Amino acid sequence: MRTEITDLDHLRAAPDLRKAVIVGLDLTREDVRVPMDGALLLGCTLSETMQRRAEAAGALIFPVIPDVPYDVYRSHLYTPGELFAGFDPADPRTYADTPDAVIYRHSKQQGHHPDPLHALAERLHDHSITEALDEVLTGRPVAVMGGHALARGSDGYRNAVELGAALGRAGLTVLTGGGPGAMEAVPLGVRCGSADADVLAQLAEAPSFGGDDESIGRWLAAFPEVPSFEVPRTIGIPTWFYGHEPPNPACELHAKYFANSVREEGLLTVATGGIVYTPGKAGTVQEVFQDFTQNYYGSVGPAAPMIFLGTAFWTDEVPAAPLVQKLAAGRDAERWILVTDDVDEAVALLLKYAGELG
Repeated sequence: MRTEITDLDHLRAAPDLRKAVIVGLDLTREDVRVPMDGALLLGCTLSETMQRRAEAAGALIFPVIPDVPYDVYRSHLYTPGELFAGFDPADPRTYADTPDAVIYRHSKQQGHHPDPLHALAERLHDHSITEALDEVLTGRPVAVMGGHALARGSDGYRNAVELGAALGRAGLTVLTGGGPGAMEAVPLGVRCGSADADVLAQLAEAPSFGGDDESIGRWLAAFPEVPSFEVPRTIGIPTWFYGHEPPNPACELHAKYFANSVREEGLLTVATGGIVYTPGKAGTVQEVFQDFTQNYYGSVGPAAPMIFLGTAFWTDEVPAAPLVQKLAAGRDAERWILVTDDVDEAVALLLKYAGELG
């Protein structure tokens, strides 16, 4: 197992750097004398002497990649403050200059087939995000999936807030896709602890956004101050592939990816405590069967709860639940599939699963 080093104090205290991963450090003034055979230096700045010493030891040096508006080798997840840095709520147009918007425009300019330099930069970034996400997650996180189009002020949005509040009261770490709609409402409920009428009224002033930066800025500016936790309990996993949908400000942290396929698979895989499916369309249905495939084959661990919240929707309007139940018959996954309208019943199943697996 490689040791990751992201600050100079840790570097200076290390008695041995063999096979260490050293990320983003300025080593131009460092006199490293300990063994560093097979070390991996990602985005570090080196003096000529330091570079010769590293190369002589067989270290691999990945330089800073120029002309990209993001940190390729970042060692931590994004906060909303980082993604929306420079945004002025009094001037919604300033969203266009935030890192989130700038990175999206840059990624879109590369098209579906970026040149090798930018393709490599995006893949290295996404690997770094996966590593950072693994560092943050504890216990058995629960994911909630649902529609991105759910408008603030709607009954569905309020229901999703109440679901988040129930999950939060149960002490669960909650993951969502990190975008708008249900993906915002659920972490908002976790953090507020209830469907606070004043908070919901303020949000309803900007129920949704259009396709321009100013509209997104107005949507963002309507979000109120809400409590946070000492240890993050709400994490979004969005993607710049759908960059026209901004990450929501409700999640405490965001693991934002370029590759949607990596993001989708990763979100389902790290939700080891189970997944709650609220009503959604094609994207949510895709996640249902991608998740069930993991549970069916046990490819990423024991089968985890799949909870379909909204009986009429999941059995009649979009009848995914009966098919999943039929496929699961006689397998380990069968006992962890629930179709219900009762949030308390859903939470009880999640807690039962966590209790059995420890």
